[in-house]
Amino acid sequence: MRRIASDEEALSAARDLAADFAKTAAARDRDRILPHAELDRLSACGLLAITVPKAYGGAGVSAGTVARVTALLSAADGSIGQIPQNHFFMLEAVRLQGTEEQKRFFYGRVLAGERFGNALSETGTRTAHDHATRLERNGDAYVLNGRKFYSTGVLFADWIVVVATSEEDGRSVVAFLPKDAPGITVIDDWSGFGQRVTGSGSTLLEAVDVHPFAVLSFSALFETPTPMGPFAQIMHAGVQQGIAEGALAETIRFVREVARPWRDAGVERHGDDPHVVASVGEVTIRVEGAKALLARAGRFVDEATAEPTEASVAAASIAVAEAKIASTDAALLAASKLIELGGASATLARHDLDRFWRNARTHAVHDPQLWKYRFVGNYWLNGVHPPRHGAI
Repeated sequence: MRRIASDEEALSAARDLAADFAKTAAARDRDRILPHAELDRLSACGLLAITVPKAYGGAGVSAGTVARVTALLSAADGSIGQIPQNHFFMLEAVRLQGTEEQKRFFYGRVLAGERFGNALSETGTRTAHDHATRLERNGDAYVLNGRKFYSTGVLFADWIVVVATSEEDGRSVVAFLPKDAPGITVIDDWSGFGQRVTGSGSTLLEAVDVHPFAVLSFSALFETPTPMGPFAQIMHAGVQQGIAEGALAETIRFVREVARPWRDAGVERHGDDPHVVASVGEVTIRVEGAKALLARAGRFVDEATAEPTEASVAAASIAVAEAKIASTDAALLAASKLIELGGASATLARHDLDRFWRNARTHAVHDPQLWKYRFVGNYWLNGVHPPRHGAI
């Protein structure tokens, strides 16, 4: 198993894999071919261990690098770009709340190529952040019961990381479970019209035994200032940024190689139509602007990681929210312009170009953009810090 040693090496590896993944992205989306082989390649090349701290044998890369790696993979395939988000999210939980023994164990498993999948959200609760899943004391250990949905990455994981409510004190906890543990059933029932191969289906938990070593506090991750929230969200911003960049690149290719000019344009090439040229310029500015905001947000997250305070964590959350807003707007614009500028042939099923819009639209509802505008405005206008819950 390869070990990546630096930010530069991580970015190079992501570029190489993304170039390969892009070649078969349309087929994966169109035929819903789950990316088991692609996830194995991500593990084998060491990319899924890049956030393991240097002291434990990892690269300990910056938040900006994690976001950029996410964007590179998402430009090739939005689903593949999103799947590692939960893996890195739970690695950050181990860094912030794990004991020394937990860190050594779980970091070691990830360095050996194992993957975490997420079982966090549920259907049927009052909000997506409420959990009916319960962890109950059973002698010297625990037992877990519940049903999860939106379990992104679980189909490809070695470990299922479950967020549940502790019956002992009502606080949220995280339980790390081997995927093959008795009582766990993973169901491939994700039917979203976008991000079709993230494997975000159901996880059933029926009297699953949980060792105390596998449990850490989830509530504590947000009760005091930590970079957990902005770190989680900067990867989601990276997904949208990648989709935007992928849609723009495909627009340029399609305009150059496939699309025909409109008869009133009086040009030989569609790419010489002044309206098309202006539109590509507009999209490029939006995509590059969002890219700059994402890089800026990475610096804020790194500052909050180095010195987590009320002020630094709030500043990081706002910077990430700004980047997420910009990248989402850029992705939806670029994906729509791809079809508009590509013309009628761009709608043909064999090209599968609508996947960029479907992926961007589906992923964008993960955390509502309207609330991000409100928190950003309240921060700059009234000096009010945003809440700490991981979805800003």
